Amino acid sequence: MAEIKTKFINDPEQITPELLEGYVLAYPDQVKLAAENIVVRANPKSEDKVAIVTLGGSGHEPALSGFVGDGMLDCSVVGDVFAAPGAQRLFQALQLMKREAGILLVVLNHSGDVMSANMACQLAERVGIKVKQILTHDDISAGIGAPTDDRRGLAGCVPLYKILGAAADEGKSLDELIEIGERYNDKVATLAVAMRSCTHPQNNATITDLPAGVMEIGMGQHGEGGGGQKPLVSADATAAEMVDLLCQQLQPKAGDKMMLIINGVGATTHMELNIIFRKAYKELEARGMEVVFGRIQEILTVQEQAGFQMIMGILDTDHIDYLKNKSANAPYWTTIGK
Repeated sequence: MAEIKTKFINDPEQITPELLEGYVLAYPDQVKLAAENIVVRANPKSEDKVAIVTLGGSGHEPALSGFVGDGMLDCSVVGDVFAAPGAQRLFQALQLMKREAGILLVVLNHSGDVMSANMACQLAERVGIKVKQILTHDDISAGIGAPTDDRRGLAGCVPLYKILGAAADEGKSLDELIEIGERYNDKVATLAVAMRSCTHPQNNATITDLPAGVMEIGMGQHGEGGGGQKPLVSADATAAEMVDLLCQQLQPKAGDKMMLIINGVGATTHMELNIIFRKAYKELEARGMEVVFGRIQEILTVQEQAGFQMIMGILDTDHIDYLKNKSANAPYWTTIGK
């Protein structure tokens, strides 16, 4: 029996190169391919400023390459679907980005990404490339207060790209950027909720299998299990539960300046995301906090999975300035700036 097609693709082995080709053809004023699977700014910034580089598998579009552009990432190194790029490919990108000011490599805490990053950085250091890493670990599904090594990197990396990109454009040094980034990392937390399964685009394998009317809080972005399945409840009840868990992790105080982002993971409508944001905002407001930066967008998706990630952070003054007031011009994140 012929396999039933479920996605608009061609050769499953060509998904990544074809999607990247389409992407740079659509946004030639902002991005270009510097080499196979290496996306860079169309207009590179001056080499006296630190380059911000990231890596990750395809299949999560617009993440991560959608955030390459002025005021954000300088380079994104793309692996195959849901797979980290190899160390050699990342090393190639680090060679392209080599500069006196150095390179800051933003790594999401997933074993393949971490392994490629460590190997590529060793290769880079041998040839005199100045590079340091910052690891993102915003997922709290491993449990409140779980060690950072056990926490995965989710969509909380994207506001970090904006903060670091703005700070690097301003001329901050590599060490200053790490300090700014780690302060953000220490006070950001993400929790995902999924309902409905999705499939791997190359082999049609089911990534997650959730029955109708069931949700799972804590689902990872490759279908990794979370905090157990339960019946789907209302938007308000879901948002309130997730805000409570995120607040348990972050311990925000009345008067804190907060970031709140609702990231749709693929099949959940913006109608639903808006309703979720509304309740989450009101929950924070009731606790005496001020949401100073909000966003509702699909920034990191998981194919046709339904659900969302709620990203919450306590922002310092400089983080607010970099997020809100500094211009950015990436295909999937534009800030006019002040």
